[in-house]
Amino acid sequence: MKYILVTGGVISGIGKGIIASSVGTILKSCGLHVTAIKIDPYINIDAGTFSPYEHGEVFVLDDGGEVDLDLGNYERFLDIRLTRDNNLTTGKIYLSVINKERRGDYLGKTVQVVPHITDAIQEWVMKQARISVDDDGVEPQVCVIELGGTVGDIESMPFIEAFRQFQFKVKRENFCNIHVSLVPQRNVRLCPQPNATGEQKTKPTQNSVRELRGLGLSPDLIMCRCSSPLETSAKEKISMFCHVEPTQVICVHDVSSVYRVPLLLEDQGVVSYFCERLSLPIEVKPRKMLSKWKEMADRSARLLEHVSIALVGKYTKLADSYTSVVKALEHSALAVNHKLEVKYIDSADLETATLQGDPVKYHEAWQKLCSSHGVLVPGGFGVRGTEGKMHAISWARKQNKPFLGVCLGMQLAVCEFARNVLGWEDANSTEFHPESTHPVVIDMPEHNPGQMGGTMRLGKRRTIFKSSTSVLRKLYGGVDFVDERHRHRFEVNPELKQHFEQKGLRFVGEDVEGERMEIIELDDHCYFVGVQYHPEFTSRPIKPSPPYFGLLLAAAGKLPGYLAKGCRLSPRDTYSGSSGSSSPEADMSELKSPSLSSD
Repeated sequence: MKYILVTGGVISGIGKGIIASSVGTILKSCGLHVTAIKIDPYINIDAGTFSPYEHGEVFVLDDGGEVDLDLGNYERFLDIRLTRDNNLTTGKIYLSVINKERRGDYLGKTVQVVPHITDAIQEWVMKQARISVDDDGVEPQVCVIELGGTVGDIESMPFIEAFRQFQFKVKRENFCNIHVSLVPQRNVRLCPQPNATGEQKTKPTQNSVRELRGLGLSPDLIMCRCSSPLETSAKEKISMFCHVEPTQVICVHDVSSVYRVPLLLEDQGVVSYFCERLSLPIEVKPRKMLSKWKEMADRSARLLEHVSIALVGKYTKLADSYTSVVKALEHSALAVNHKLEVKYIDSADLETATLQGDPVKYHEAWQKLCSSHGVLVPGGFGVRGTEGKMHAISWARKQNKPFLGVCLGMQLAVCEFARNVLGWEDANSTEFHPESTHPVVIDMPEHNPGQMGGTMRLGKRRTIFKSSTSVLRKLYGGVDFVDERHRHRFEVNPELKQHFEQKGLRFVGEDVEGERMEIIELDDHCYFVGVQYHPEFTSRPIKPSPPYFGLLLAAAGKLPGYLAKGCRLSPRDTYSGSSGSSSPEADMSELKSPSLSSD
């Protein structure tokens, strides 16, 4: 097993997740089986109770694990399926050690950070690194480990010490450290002197590497995040003061698309370095997987037609709150050959209270909505902004605009229909109005209102299609069922199902027991779909999520033609070498890691 540790310096949020994912991608393109672990130094057990404004979205895995959004990057880039134990937190480590102490596993010894906490970290990593994350069940050969936060943070000290010890335990030829650092560029406009050239400053990186080396880890590769390509003089200075060869200083400058990052690393000889440093069994041959990434990057750069989607939510001030949603939209937009524009709309701005308090903001929000080609209402919690979301849903329904409701978005679509079509004026979710005489959305039997963490219906669940004419079923390829990831506490009231279906709102997907409503579709509408699950979590760059793909097809005016052709894209929309069948899904077989030959 080979281990690649990715650390960060100078500032947090520097792009370690994308770089770790890109490193995994280029190694997987060489035929290796790659897994990934994200370490978060916070004391929370998991990310489930975070506000989206704290750490961005909460990503949900097949096993119901609520984890950091970087695991979403790993899954999308590497096309793998991770588990909750691939996200390691300080809280999980301390909980496991304290439980051992309570059981008497330490035989009365004093339990300390060193060696007990550091040993627990190493044991967790070594155990999890060997668990298969690919469909073929093969044990991984390389584990990419991202350590969250910044070197020097007090929270991450036990992890740094653990990996200082770990490098000797697994031997040097099996351990490699990538340090991601910032190389800022002096702003010329703030320095009007004649010699102000906007030079790249290497001192922050030097200090960061010095601190890391002082803690016992020496970086093998220094990946420099910068706004423009790294100058030769800056690279040589970093090489000189950070004790690495110039070839070990890698430039990761801003690029037009994240799809270009693996290509950027490949062009600078990262694979060759790993091959030599870690003695990786890599064959020298053309790598089809990377050629697909290049094709995606080139395609995204030359798109001319635009499609705009109004994202109506309550966490719109931070784009990371909807990372997977936006990525799913991007995957689908790329598949239909359109450049995506996401219009973020705070749902509260669409409400009449905003009209009275801030009419400018109210009219701007409605102008954004009305000028969009499609409407998306994603998941969320809490009553704030729900009326605004229902106004947006009502507008999409009446104006025959493509609409997709995810989780809460589906529930509110049912509420809106009940109010404005069925005439139930107080129809609502019991989450927001427990005394409603028409509770169209109710809490689930397993919901425990006294406990917040881990009490929702989480993880991969099966949805059975109940209609042969369902648009979404056709988009999924005509299958009888789908397995998608869930994260919710409330659900549509099944006792009221017949009232909606009599008026044209059909429940075309249900759970295995037929008790939970999973998918809604509206008759005589270009595309009005709601899903209780979160399809964005399983969307991939060359295999877009069908509900999002349908929304983008409808928004681009291509859905009727796509369905008429038996769910086939036109030749100009498919990737090279594609059979043309159902979205770009056929290409995924070419992205699977081939097994290494026995010799």
